[in-house]
Amino acid sequence: MKIIIIGAVAAGTSAAAKARRNNEDAEIVVYEKDPYISYSGCGMPYYLGGKIASVEELIPRNPSFFKNKYNVDILTGHEVLSINTDAKTVMVKVGMSGEVFVDHYDKLIIATGAEAIYPKIAGIENPHVFTLRNIVDVKNIAAFIELRKPKHAVIIGTGFIGLEVCENLVKQGIFVTLVEQLPQVTPGLDDDMAKYVQTHILHHEVDVITGNGIAGICSDHVTLTSGEAIVADLVILATGVRPQVKLAEKAGVFLGNTGAIEVNQQMQTNIPGIYACGDCIEHYHLITGKSIYRPLGSTANKTGRIAGDCATGGDLEFRGILGTGIFKIFDLVVAQTGFTEREAKAQGYDVIVCHNIKPDKPEYMGGKEMIIKAVADKMTGRLLGVQIIGEEGVDKRIDVFVTAITFKAKVEDLFHLDLAYAPPFSTTKDPVMYTGMILDNAIQKKRPLITANDLNMLMKSEEKYTLIDVRIPKQYEKGHIPNAVNMPLEQLRQISDSLDKETLTITYCNKGVSGNAAQNILLNKGFKKVYNISGGYKHYSKIIK
Repeated sequence: MKIIIIGAVAAGTSAAAKARRNNEDAEIVVYEKDPYISYSGCGMPYYLGGKIASVEELIPRNPSFFKNKYNVDILTGHEVLSINTDAKTVMVKVGMSGEVFVDHYDKLIIATGAEAIYPKIAGIENPHVFTLRNIVDVKNIAAFIELRKPKHAVIIGTGFIGLEVCENLVKQGIFVTLVEQLPQVTPGLDDDMAKYVQTHILHHEVDVITGNGIAGICSDHVTLTSGEAIVADLVILATGVRPQVKLAEKAGVFLGNTGAIEVNQQMQTNIPGIYACGDCIEHYHLITGKSIYRPLGSTANKTGRIAGDCATGGDLEFRGILGTGIFKIFDLVVAQTGFTEREAKAQGYDVIVCHNIKPDKPEYMGGKEMIIKAVADKMTGRLLGVQIIGEEGVDKRIDVFVTAITFKAKVEDLFHLDLAYAPPFSTTKDPVMYTGMILDNAIQKKRPLITANDLNMLMKSEEKYTLIDVRIPKQYEKGHIPNAVNMPLEQLRQISDSLDKETLTITYCNKGVSGNAAQNILLNKGFKKVYNISGGYKHYSKIIK
């Protein structure tokens, strides 16, 4: 049996390695049009910032490695031009010589990956405009910085690649302006969480322009759609990627709703004997089962392994993804999994949302605050998604939430997790457990929450409400929500009888705990409808300006 694999980065090489483990007798050939294989694309921004000394560190394996260890032939500089599914052949062009030849396969695995999106912008072909998709790209950017010594960079797009590049250019002494067409940075987050990220970026003397696009690029500046000119002697396009599917589509391979290759759980396409994996395929969401496109190196490795297994008679199946992601911008870590509030509502869920502000470990052990936004289905109590922003401990918590969502946990289950505890690592009630407690209180114990955004809308309406700040007077005087009356928690039991129990009442403290205590007091005293502000005044003051 002969297996041909098109593409030799994460998915293609994973497929080759797994296929060889299953079948020692198969002939396995991998064609890769670029000069580099199996590289760490996610590490490229850190090479630009000097954290990685040599680009070779990003390329741990070469064709000789695969030949020696797996007896797999990887031919770089070989571009597959076409696939003949009837004859089971591929036409291959050798880059250096231009020679074209035909090769035969019994099984074919398509791992053509994704390509950078080039927006239709005048001047995009200028020599100081770059994308960051592969090793050639990063070497070109590094060489440009070394030779031209740019002082001002404009990065178009504020996804995780754009922000990682931003940090690393700043470390090189380059002044950076971020331009985002959408009204917020980090489009994958909800707008309230994105504001934390934007504030942090601004503190590092980076200019941030949102709600604006690029109309044109000149040699020394870019022009915004608003007409403003921004100095730029280096421009990085970080506007996303799209699947490279032209070769597959031309051969009759079906594409899915997302525009990527449609595969089943065993990575099979509609054509017998042809599999696909990596950034060129669409995935399905673990919660809804619907198709999505979320290219990521970890998923590419996973789907490559499945394709290699199934092409050699195995029975591995892809179980779907949650769209989990994590990145660092300066000293801030941003992570997300599952649905955002915006996405959950778009899917038709009646959601409950909480903002939990807690340190990753006790303050006496140097704990740093993180904010956890969790989204749950109000009807079933199922956890739907989580976003976390903080300096430390974010990666640990997001992975716990990923596991919980994967196994369809309800919010009440989070409190019962037997998580590891010692002061150097966590608080006695871990922030994960606390998040479950808050949401369970809201859903099961009838202790409802109101978000800062929803409160802002209420304040603009004509509905009557009472807003109670239960902090001490000194905190209230330093800053409070408009129209709030100060009733310190210690006095609330005595003075609550003066309030109308029929009027909608909203309590808040600094982060939410004392606000919840006040909510309990009022509900137990017969108040009909009492809400606690999610995340308290600290969260409200961050996102409502």
